[in-house]
Amino acid sequence: MQLPADILRVTDHRPWELPSGPWTMMQSWRDLLFAHWRVPADILSTLVPAPLELDTFNGETWLAVTPFYLRMKTRGLPFTHCFPEMNCRTYVTFGGKRGIFFFSLDAGSRLAVWGARTFYLLPYFNAHMRASKNGARIKYFSRRNLNGATFKAEYEAHGPVRASVRSSLEHWLTERYCLYTHARGHLYRGEIHHVPWPLQDANCQLSENTIAAAAGIQLPDTAPLLHFARELDVLIWPLRRAS
Repeated sequence: MQLPADILRVTDHRPWELPSGPWTMMQSWRDLLFAHWRVPADILSTLVPAPLELDTFNGETWLAVTPFYLRMKTRGLPFTHCFPEMNCRTYVTFGGKRGIFFFSLDAGSRLAVWGARTFYLLPYFNAHMRASKNGARIKYFSRRNLNGATFKAEYEAHGPVRASVRSSLEHWLTERYCLYTHARGHLYRGEIHHVPWPLQDANCQLSENTIAAAAGIQLPDTAPLLHFARELDVLIWPLRRAS
């Protein structure tokens, strides 16, 4: 992991200023795959709560399934916690801040699921998960305990590491600095900070994927748009009411 001070020095790429107050958690996202599909807005809009609005790129809305391996450390505590995680998400905006809305998050840690549901009000689920590497290739498997939603894939990066161009689709998809969740009748925002994503192109052999279907979303029968990131360190602030 990078030192937090080093992460906080790099801010020119942010769409708005750093959050006020101290960050509370640091995470490292490793061997992460972005698998994106175009999904019609009329399908996603029924699952995104008001007052959030779907964000669009050239009039199109997108959904991602994103597996990775997570290492996390709560500020002030001496230990770290590591486990596989995967999310299913779309892109939204509220109050001039573009962010992420999660349909589901699966984690291979009961403690992490409890903590995220309790303190971040996010739709986390316990899952049986495995992530392993054979050279540069990652084998990833997840099956949710609740309803059996499954993801099974092998993927790897290819090509050089690059930062995305500001006007590009990959920049729009990945450079997001907050999440939203709606619970207890209120909208909440969780702010994050990291350096620009170190992206690569990716190959993926996807053999099972019912993650979006478990949220009531039918993915198109097309190959996803793929990106890979070897590692990114992230600072996370407490959840706050969005207004």
